[in-house]
Amino acid sequence: MRLPRASTLLALGRGGLPRASPRLLPSMRAASEGVREGEVGVYGPPIPGQAHDKRWGPSYVLNDGTNHPMIGFGTYKVGFIPASASAAAAGDEAAGAQGPSAADIVGDALAVGYQFLDCAQFYGNEKEVGKAISRSEWFDRDDLYLASKVWTDAIYEGRAAVRKQIDATLKALRTDRLDLYLVHWPVPGKHVDAYLELQDAVKAGKITSIGVSNYAAEDVDELLDHPGVYITPAVNQIELNPFLYRPKTLQYMADKGIVVQAYRALRDGKAFEDPTVLRVAAKHGKTAAQVMGAWCLAKGAVYMPKSTKKARMVENADVVSFQLDGDDLAALDALTTEDALAAFKALYEKCVVRDTPLPEDDPGIKRDITAG
Repeated sequence: MRLPRASTLLALGRGGLPRASPRLLPSMRAASEGVREGEVGVYGPPIPGQAHDKRWGPSYVLNDGTNHPMIGFGTYKVGFIPASASAAAAGDEAAGAQGPSAADIVGDALAVGYQFLDCAQFYGNEKEVGKAISRSEWFDRDDLYLASKVWTDAIYEGRAAVRKQIDATLKALRTDRLDLYLVHWPVPGKHVDAYLELQDAVKAGKITSIGVSNYAAEDVDELLDHPGVYITPAVNQIELNPFLYRPKTLQYMADKGIVVQAYRALRDGKAFEDPTVLRVAAKHGKTAAQVMGAWCLAKGAVYMPKSTKKARMVENADVVSFQLDGDDLAALDALTTEDALAAFKALYEKCVVRDTPLPEDDPGIKRDITAG
């Protein structure tokens, strides 16, 4: 195993246990130093569902017994914007637009010390992510937690297409296994078969943990009610931030033993000037991004920020050096409006059939999901 250099987020410390770099992220160092395996130094004493992994530091324990890093790096719109991305479809961003390559950006993320990379077929950049991993001077494959997702087109086409995409992702990321693989959206009438194929990929040794993404409670119920499903999803990746707080959904997932990953945790930077967020940030001497990241962890979710700037990558990960108190959380929780939840439901109804032949009025689309 090639060890990370001293400038990484986590480096091996006394007794082979991790401690953070003294230069970049003192918060991670504080969370790691003196913590034995099986304990966690985040938000006080160890609590059920948290662990301290010797590779990744503070982690969640999934329902299959494996550890999942609490903090990761998102790769959506990193080096490439998919043609059917919501912002591209709305004309806010140019479809296919490219700036710095995903290989360079992810390379910077690895150099900073991120070890969990959240990828997807839809993101259109997995080959570039694989290039960054292969040329990294910082981590070997076993030091990384690699996750990906199968997109709606393959989900619609069926199990053979899902199987083919899993193999394509393995090849693109230059690995023989994935730590986590998800069904990206619950395509009506198709998503359960896609999940059954993921179960087979676990048996084949291609994937360690499997889960879902953008599933409402009702979608999980449909999945678990199928007689062929014998692996409960380990993860559900959903949009989650103080402006789209979904306590009923979080409680449902917790009751099922499903860990939530939060995407758009920083709301694409659109909330960094919000007065409530700024007031909480000033109280703790932190930035708006750090407050929103700490909020995610306080809700028990995996936090996956993204940035193309190295300094922001470091800033975004500094979320365990302080604690939000009850007043902070209540103020942030109250930022979610009924309009935001209605907009989420409308987007869900469109996205479950996006890039498939199914119409937006397909009778299989669930119209009364649990939004909150």
